Amino acid sequence: MQRQPASSSANEEAQSLPERPSVSSPETQPMPTNYAEVDAIYQQRLERFAALRNEYNRQRYLAANLGVILVVATVAALVLGLAYHLIPLLLLIPVLIVAFILAFRRQVRLDDHYNHYATLWQINSEGPLRMRRDWAQLPLRHPMSNESSPFAGDLDLLGHASLQHLLNTATTPAGQIRLRGWLLNPAPVAEIRQRQEAVAELSPQIDLRDELSLFGRMSAMTEGAYARFLEWAEASPWLATHPILNALTYISPALVVLLGIAQLTRLTPYPFWLVFIGINLIIVQTQGKEVDAALERVAERQRVFQPYAGLFALVGRQPFSAPLLKRIQADLAAGDLNADAEMRRLGRIMTWGDLRLSLISPFLQWAFLWNFHILRALEGWQARAGRRVGVWLDTLSELEALAALATLAYDNPTWATPTFIPTNAKARLTARNLAHPLLAPDVVVGNDVSVGPPGTFLLVTGSNMSGKSTLLRAIGVNVALAQAGGPVCADEMSLPPLALATSVRVQDSLEYGVSYYMAELYRLKDVVEIAEANQPDPSGESTNGVRAKTDDRRIPLFLLDEILHGTNTSERQIAARSIIRRLLSLGAIGVVSTHDLTLADAPDFAAISSNAHFTEDFARGPDGPSMRFDYKLRPGIATSSNALKLMEIVGLPLE
Repeated sequence: MQRQPASSSANEEAQSLPERPSVSSPETQPMPTNYAEVDAIYQQRLERFAALRNEYNRQRYLAANLGVILVVATVAALVLGLAYHLIPLLLLIPVLIVAFILAFRRQVRLDDHYNHYATLWQINSEGPLRMRRDWAQLPLRHPMSNESSPFAGDLDLLGHASLQHLLNTATTPAGQIRLRGWLLNPAPVAEIRQRQEAVAELSPQIDLRDELSLFGRMSAMTEGAYARFLEWAEASPWLATHPILNALTYISPALVVLLGIAQLTRLTPYPFWLVFIGINLIIVQTQGKEVDAALERVAERQRVFQPYAGLFALVGRQPFSAPLLKRIQADLAAGDLNADAEMRRLGRIMTWGDLRLSLISPFLQWAFLWNFHILRALEGWQARAGRRVGVWLDTLSELEALAALATLAYDNPTWATPTFIPTNAKARLTARNLAHPLLAPDVVVGNDVSVGPPGTFLLVTGSNMSGKSTLLRAIGVNVALAQAGGPVCADEMSLPPLALATSVRVQDSLEYGVSYYMAELYRLKDVVEIAEANQPDPSGESTNGVRAKTDDRRIPLFLLDEILHGTNTSERQIAARSIIRRLLSLGAIGVVSTHDLTLADAPDFAAISSNAHFTEDFARGPDGPSMRFDYKLRPGIATSSNALKLMEIVGLPLE
């Protein structure tokens, strides 16, 4: 195998690293101010981690070769010593075994170092992909279990090329599930502000955030493995319920050792120890498969979480100041068990357990019943700490979700932290230079937006492809992101607590026999029901019977894109106006986009709507007709359309 030589500086740094690479006191570096600075930081980190990865790759192969040499030497000493009665060679065997164990432990540490820096390189390679919104190359990490909402598809919150895809640093199923829940279920304002403070503290700590992502990736955790590990951790032990077998696994190996020493020191001329080797073989033959199966189940599951052994300590050492982060630290340290110490103990047990996969495994099993002792140690851990694992991992999932939002803020240094205002009759959603978070920074166009107060809406008109739908989605995605506790793609943004209700993407269903028009009616019914559920009554309660605080009562925000265009113009206008009036009567605010320039002609709409539009430039040149969009929002109703011009551009015939 060919390996690239590492630089001398990388070699020196590798030699000086601790036994398990970790971030003990990560430096809080200044936040970058533009995308070029962010990209430069990622490139510097990629170069550093590549050099360290290559150096540890070289060292681990050397250690592996040394282990093979020691195994061969041990076997040779055993064969020659027994064949020629060379006592010095037989006495050398324990020394060679100890040397092999030390070499094995060194190889394990070097493998840890190599995997550590190889994974850090991969983590940082995804930073530029996120900045470019390179969805094809950027991994999509999401849990298997499905939770959605009526507006998740409309706003691209989940799935490929979505907000979930952009927040791809949450790597454990628990972290992904929690992050998805935050995107779909807005938090109370007080909790949002706590998250914002935590996100602001975590954003410049790129080393710490990388470590959080690293541990999840190194575990290669799946949702099924997560559930199976928790199931094992809380289950009853097996070996402890077989007392005779349990006693024999102590007595028989002890007698093998004692009687073997007795023969070597000539206290007895007979190899009585072979009798107990035979007993061990019988035990292995009759019970070994059950023990091996149990070990495999535990090994598969604990390897998922073994990397977390250092993560608990890492989190506990951080000098956090945000109340939410300090609460997470306290939860991990609560009780009579230390999360870090227990996960490290589990890792040590399985490190010794991995010897069953080595070349000396048969010797260890026949002489010492090695696998039985490893299983006993695992079951002791299981009985002591198993029932606390679920709490520890759930707490870490909250920190992982916060780190994902912090990474989003770091990758997009021009984005703002939104401000939440009280819910009242004058509340508005306002934003300066608001843009769509899922568009690349070099192509996205921002606009100033104001929606509200309750009982009013913004009517957006414009021709095809001019940017109406993108504006609606930009508003909705930023609202979802703000109410999850994250930054928003705007220079400034303020909003009251909002209940999102959208009808942007509607599909018919051949399976259920639902036409496009009926599917849209069902979606609009959902929108109205969301508004009704969040309507306040004079007693201060919402219509669902839950008393709402002033800061937490949500104003319905409806986003309707080209509604009811599955029917004729006159009926569409009547129906659309009726739905809008109903929503506004419930105290909602909203944005409606339409091609229908006469929708706002109703006399009462002048007092409850504000108008804005997109436009385009059309030109005919030597190469034929062309059209250009600037995607800038302008006041008033649109004065042009482009359907026929687009037909001309693509070459369709016109009469």
